[in-house]
Amino acid sequence: MLPSASTPFILEAGCDEAGRGCLAGPVCAAAVILPDGFTHPLLNDSKKLTRHQRELLRPVIEAEAVAWAVAWADNNEIDSINILNASILAMHRALDMLDVTPGQIVVDGNRFKPYRDIPHTTIVKGDGKLGNIAAASILAKTHRDELMTTLAAEYPGYGWEVNMGYPTRDHREAIARLGLTPLHRTTFRSSTQPRK
Repeated sequence: MLPSASTPFILEAGCDEAGRGCLAGPVCAAAVILPDGFTHPLLNDSKKLTRHQRELLRPVIEAEAVAWAVAWADNNEIDSINILNASILAMHRALDMLDVTPGQIVVDGNRFKPYRDIPHTTIVKGDGKLGNIAAASILAKTHRDELMTTLAAEYPGYGWEVNMGYPTRDHREAIARLGLTPLHRTTFRSSTQPRK
């Protein structure tokens, strides 16, 4: 159970992304402002939760948050500006979509670009330290998993409904067998070759 960092005087948005290390599909980012004092016994870094736990938390976060938003940068943008810049772009887009303007921003990781004139802090492994970043990690992960499961039906054979586009052995072997789809990241091509 992680604390919310927001105070009654300063609304703080937590930001995180999902899909950064994938070979296919977009990177998804979320921004979440939790109410002051918000807690939940399961709230934690999405990677430390089961899929079932993440799916339980998603509607709670979406219902209880002061504001939340999910945004994307697609594979073409990733190839054009690189995955780090695309991740930050997706976070900026999520912040743009919030119904409430935060007074400060906390971001998982160690890299971010200024957003408007709002102060920001980067926190390594912040999704395991602050509730608002953990909430953002959960929304980013669940929304992206949902999208990749849908896309798996359009591009069968790659196992996206299971691997979500990550570089599993089965995914790399499917690329070797079937070729790249329009949703694959071409700049990640060296990672798409099957391992021997």
